[in-house]
Amino acid sequence: MKRLCSLSLVLVLVAGAAPARAQSLAEVAKKEADRRKTAGAAAKPAPKKVYTNDDLKPAPPPPAGSTTAPPAADAAKAAGKDAAADKDAQKKPEDDKGEEYWHNRMAQAREELRRNEMFREALQTRINSLTNDFSARDDPYQRAQLADDRQKAVAEMARVTQEIDTLKKRIADIEEEARQAGIPPGWLR
Repeated sequence: MKRLCSLSLVLVLVAGAAPARAQSLAEVAKKEADRRKTAGAAAKPAPKKVYTNDDLKPAPPPPAGSTTAPPAADAAKAAGKDAAADKDAQKKPEDDKGEEYWHNRMAQAREELRRNEMFREALQTRINSLTNDFSARDDPYQRAQLADDRQKAVAEMARVTQEIDTLKKRIADIEEEARQAGIPPGWLR
């Protein structure tokens, strides 16, 4: 009997749920479109304000400077600045250095640095080789000769390392000079 009761309850629930089925997607979309039309007609948004230069207030005039005459020292400085500006203006056409000049100058410095770094690596390899040979020899004369060669290679390597440091500083100086001259960084590549 319990089974029959529970079966009948399930049938009643299933039969009652069939008419209360969910809305289709098309019906929901149609209702949403109708709602938007009515809401849009009721409250139209105000057009957005676009600001132009005409909307802005004009800038106030700058404050009036002192009306007293500048001292003689200031006049001399101004004359000196004008003379320096004239010299710079005359100097510019002569010293007009283009992209090719800067590119070649930097390329030469970098190539020299690259060569010295390779030479330093070769010297380091030679020093390592001489050290190994020195350790492997028993003859005092050969050991003395190898020690002398190794000392010369170490001294040469110290000189090359110092030259590499000088070249790195020179490259940095070229970059700084170009920066101060207003040269685009691409010209130095």
